[in-house]
Amino acid sequence: MAGHSQFKNIMHRKGKQDAKRAKVFTKIIRELTVAARAGLPDPAANPRLRAAMLAAREANMPKDTIERAIKRGSGNDADSNYEEVRYEGFGPGGVAIIVEALTDNRNRTASELRAAFTKHGGNLAETGAVGFMFERVGVVRYPASRAGSDAMFEAALDAGAADVRSDADGHEILCAPDDLGAVREGLEKKFGEAAKARLEWRPTGAVAVAGEAAESLLKLLEVLEDNDDVQRVVSNFEMSDEALAKLSA
Repeated sequence: MAGHSQFKNIMHRKGKQDAKRAKVFTKIIRELTVAARAGLPDPAANPRLRAAMLAAREANMPKDTIERAIKRGSGNDADSNYEEVRYEGFGPGGVAIIVEALTDNRNRTASELRAAFTKHGGNLAETGAVGFMFERVGVVRYPASRAGSDAMFEAALDAGAADVRSDADGHEILCAPDDLGAVREGLEKKFGEAAKARLEWRPTGAVAVAGEAAESLLKLLEVLEDNDDVQRVVSNFEMSDEALAKLSA
């Protein structure tokens, strides 16, 4: 019986991992399709498509799946007509949340997100309600093994970056949104292809949460990220490492 139970537990975990992987693929495929539709199907001439392809490779997406998604977007397939929408709201404890989505049905997506916010102690707000609490930045990432911190700093400075943050996990290079392409190209000439290169929202301040508010917030963020239409979720919460580890277990 013990072996049988262990097997069932293993299969349950594998099933959850497979389901999560499928959702990741769904989101990346949608981004590849939209990126190809918005510009040229050549990643060298389309920074957004290049960033999507980097994400696809990081997720170990098969090459033929990537190519089909790009072909679908560049072929003006009516079924790939997704719209970019940004939603803003407040979570438990007054935490500000931005949700970026790609959807073929704004009403459906808004309804699902509103229900998620309400169920977990938050509320979906009007566009612009929390956007001023974040800034848009270009982000380029490299693994730590690619270069030393001094070498990366000098190269990033020469390429036009605004800041470099290096630690044991790697290098994060920040720049103005309009400079992302130039910074990425400058760094890749010296260090090869970046692990990531994209625009991101970064909070300008933090809201501390704890206890029940923290627990409800993490549940809300998980539900939002699990939505097929949602591409990215960013918030300005601050929580101790111990509390985060305990609530995420």
